[in-house]
Amino acid sequence: MTTAWRGRFYEDFEIGDVYQHPLGRTITEADNTWFTLLTMNTNELHFNHHYAEQQPFGRPLVNSTFTLSVVIGLTVNDVSQNAVANLGMDAVTLTHPVFHGDTLYAESIVLEKRETASRPYAGIVKVFTRGLNQDGDEIMSFTRTIMVLKRDSDQAAQIYPSPTIDIAERAGVQQ
Repeated sequence: MTTAWRGRFYEDFEIGDVYQHPLGRTITEADNTWFTLLTMNTNELHFNHHYAEQQPFGRPLVNSTFTLSVVIGLTVNDVSQNAVANLGMDAVTLTHPVFHGDTLYAESIVLEKRETASRPYAGIVKVFTRGLNQDGDEIMSFTRTIMVLKRDSDQAAQIYPSPTIDIAERAGVQQ
């Protein structure tokens, strides 16, 4: 059986490591409108084309908290798949506007890591992350501190259920 990627555990982080996160995400008008209205953001710059056309960018801007959510989401597979908790986000900087149709990417660098006496099953990791658009322009950056499980902790144990029938047997594969 080949073990699937389960993300990095505390022991896997090394200060200075850079992760260019593998997925990109194109932002649609529906994404932006739904998120904006769902979160009760009444700034029409995000959902009223007529209003936005009269503003400095001349078109709707993607909601910055949606942009932050997407960029963080792009990092999960490499940075926080095994997180117990987000402990903080600092210095969130919005450096370039995001518009419908832009595709976002993310990269992170490990800044710090340390043990924690109060949670022997986890450690603390701090990363700097930036989001890029399809042209390579930095659209945002932030630092994020997370508590990450250690590989051999009870909390990191596999939760995948034991199948009642072996998959090879079910698929008719002779072993």
